[in-house]
Amino acid sequence: MEVEGLGVGKDYKLYPGGGREWDWGETGTSHVPGVQPADVEELLAHGATTVILSRGMDQRLQVDPATLTYLEERSIEVHVVETREAVKIYNELADSVAVAGLFHSTC
Repeated sequence: MEVEGLGVGKDYKLYPGGGREWDWGETGTSHVPGVQPADVEELLAHGATTVILSRGMDQRLQVDPATLTYLEERSIEVHVVETREAVKIYNELADSVAVAGLFHSTC
């Protein structure tokens, strides 16, 4: 993936005001059970009110149900979609909503 201002990489965390490469090892994330609550904490710390969770091009990356509960309890709007759709939604919302996302570019 190529992210304006951040360069080329495999996975990214983007949030209001910036972003960085997403290192799954920081939280022990793997394809199953998938995106962990700890993965989205940083997004909320940057003020996100909408979160996009990319499941990869073949949708192999899961989202732990605890993550969805964590976001729901905080009244965060969530989109769980394939990577190309995730990028599209993020770009559509970026100028009008405090949007953040986790983007997995492969499988």
